[in-house]
Amino acid sequence: MDKELDSLDQRLVEVVPSFRQIKYQQLEFTGFIHFTVNTFTDREWGDGTESEAVFNPPDIDADSCVLSMKNAGMKGVILTCKHHDGFCLWPSKYTEHSVAKSPYKNGNGDVVREISDACHKYDMKFGIYLSPWDRNNKVYGTGKEYDDYFVNQLKEVLTGYGEIYAVWLDGACGEGENGKKQVYDFPRYYETIRKYAPNACISICGPDVRWCGNEAGDTRESEWSVVPYRTCETEYTAFRSQTDENDTSHLRKISSKDKDLGSRSILKDEQHLIWYPAEVDVSIRPGWFYHEDEDDKLKSFDELVEIYEKTVGGNAVLLLNVPINREGTFAKGDIIRLKELGNYIRNSFSPEKNLALSSELKAIDAPAKEGTDLKNILLQDDSFYMAPDGKRNVSFSLTWDKKENIKYIVLQENIEKSQRIEKFSILCDGPEGRRKLYQGTTIGYKKIVKFENVSTDNIIVVIEDSRVCPTLGFVGVYRN
Repeated sequence: MDKELDSLDQRLVEVVPSFRQIKYQQLEFTGFIHFTVNTFTDREWGDGTESEAVFNPPDIDADSCVLSMKNAGMKGVILTCKHHDGFCLWPSKYTEHSVAKSPYKNGNGDVVREISDACHKYDMKFGIYLSPWDRNNKVYGTGKEYDDYFVNQLKEVLTGYGEIYAVWLDGACGEGENGKKQVYDFPRYYETIRKYAPNACISICGPDVRWCGNEAGDTRESEWSVVPYRTCETEYTAFRSQTDENDTSHLRKISSKDKDLGSRSILKDEQHLIWYPAEVDVSIRPGWFYHEDEDDKLKSFDELVEIYEKTVGGNAVLLLNVPINREGTFAKGDIIRLKELGNYIRNSFSPEKNLALSSELKAIDAPAKEGTDLKNILLQDDSFYMAPDGKRNVSFSLTWDKKENIKYIVLQENIEKSQRIEKFSILCDGPEGRRKLYQGTTIGYKKIVKFENVSTDNIIVVIEDSRVCPTLGFVGVYRN
């Protein structure tokens, strides 16, 4: 094996996720809730001039909303505590543009409290969205004075609502009343979050989780979690000057919209790497906030299933938005669609449908590193299989006594050992010989392979290429 490739691969697999990143990826499917004055003005982006009086839902059924998301299979909820309009869904002591000045519960309401309490009640993680762009605040665009304001609000929501699993920051940055744009002090924001919510992942404009590059639910064929460190910098920095005249890495711009972020060819000249997994944020409706004229424009069940399969099953976390309406709850159609999706997930990937558990597992060419065993891939626990160093390709089979109709195969690497698999295939043997059912590239945390009309009594998994050696934490085969 080429020594240069050995050296590169060894360096790549040394990049591993943090504890918080592992826990975040294990959630797989989470929910976004968009709710603010825009809900009542029928807008997507408010301008900050909205009267607090417009925010007046009769009540907020937080329990129903959170339970609908839980029933959909989600394990966490992120609430838009403050959008670009600057209206705060909690009674912030740093602004009057909040629920405290609204008619809701005679100014005694706290939507953040209601949603967070419901999340904790129903064993759902709770996260916050706080827009750095505040179109209502008079000091926006002044630099440190505004940053002080934003950090104080961060402290309020990070310390007053229990455990926070995620802080979602976007990079929207328009002009303030004074005609200036705010240069966000992201390092200071990160320091504040780490201090008050050390287990929270900082997403999108942050160092822990990156944007997938679109809001349509589209995914890459090869989604890598090991990417250049500069990827996280470009999420919040439009231009970064290079002080080292010998460093020419800035000549190739990096964006979360790039199709290839982590192949060997992309990473071979990068000096600084980071574990930076993808999140796919998409709304169940055309817009992010509730609009009555979109009640009949929901994504179809089939569309949501496809998005789930390609995101959760493509080494990404799915963040699906469902907006609260003017009545303070989810619209009936949204609730029905969420229930349909949850039933599909539970039914399709239930242990009762996992044919791997009743198969005969056989190593074709799959030696195991000491302390691991191939049979561990049948267990959904902390055990795993790992090949010896230098063994980049392995193969094994699963066999049944009779033909089975197979719809899905799920493969998972042990990401605690980094992301390693570069190429794999799934085959089967039949009367006419061996045939290839699927050819894939990356696996990462989870890969869902979907089949149409496959009936067989055996499956052969071939890891064709990997970095140093492959790992597998789980393999499941699910009947139709």
